[in-house]
Amino acid sequence: MAVSNDASDLKAGAQAATGAKLSALFAGTMGPLIGLLLLCLALTLTTDTFLTVRNILNVLDQITVLGIMAIGMTLVILIGGIDLSVGSVLALAAMVMGFVAHPDYLNLGLAAGVVAALVVAGLCGLVSGLLVTITRLPPFIATLAMMSVARGLANMITDGSQIVGFPDWFTNLSIIRHFGFLSVTVGLMMVLAIIFAIFLNYRATGRSLYAIGGSAEVARLSGIPVKSLTNWVYAICGVLAGLAGIVLAARLDSVQPSSGLGYELDTIAAVVIGGASLSGGVGSIGGTAVGVLIIGVLRNGLNLLGVSPFIQQVVIGVVIALAVATDTWRRRAQ
Repeated sequence: MAVSNDASDLKAGAQAATGAKLSALFAGTMGPLIGLLLLCLALTLTTDTFLTVRNILNVLDQITVLGIMAIGMTLVILIGGIDLSVGSVLALAAMVMGFVAHPDYLNLGLAAGVVAALVVAGLCGLVSGLLVTITRLPPFIATLAMMSVARGLANMITDGSQIVGFPDWFTNLSIIRHFGFLSVTVGLMMVLAIIFAIFLNYRATGRSLYAIGGSAEVARLSGIPVKSLTNWVYAICGVLAGLAGIVLAARLDSVQPSSGLGYELDTIAAVVIGGASLSGGVGSIGGTAVGVLIIGVLRNGLNLLGVSPFIQQVVIGVVIALAVATDTWRRRAQ
């Protein structure tokens, strides 16, 4: 009987541990998730086309770029940082890809263009990280400077001109839905979300990011390489912004230096709406996914209702303010 009871206790303990790990993947998302469900319910009742397979698939297509960028921003905000340059880095990476790959310019092939774009984007992120860790600039100022530099470089590449026309197989990555519903770009976003969710919750380095956000000094005294991880986080955020630029190019079949204007605000908003704290140490990829969906569904629903784009900006701004206020109230309560 004793052996049987021990076995039962071990099984129950294993199940509890598994449940705890799964809940950690979506920590702090209950409020945003309820908000998303209520939003979907309201749009279902007020429109005839929102709750259709075609529209839901369109929403997934529309949030792909934002979703990829928000993953990188989640890492940055977790360590108590901010990155205002992601929209400009997106544009720069896209322009580099077009310049390297397009027949009218270097014509080195799309594979070389993609590699060059990701390298440049990663370097932009790394420079931002070094400005924070080496020169000790506040993340806001460091990434604001990078935002200006990257946007200027994006315009310099073709003197402000756009590059149009890529191979059909490239644009088909965002058009053709495999199994009837999943495009390659949407699948890429989902795979990245799963990978980084596992990284943050099951790897020691991922857990270290939470420690840095909680207190960088305590993390340093605990033996965590704070400066090195901070540099890597900004570099990864840059790479993901560059990848988002490549995805956007596939969707539009073109690249232009004005791409990504205002994307940094939507990206930060998605992470905060998903339950992350701007002071660092709190957040999850699951919460960010919910935040991205809230912004995507809200924009889609307002379009279906025929709401003016200018009013949409006001609504999104109000949602951001409420999300940040909620975060402030939560921290004060704690």
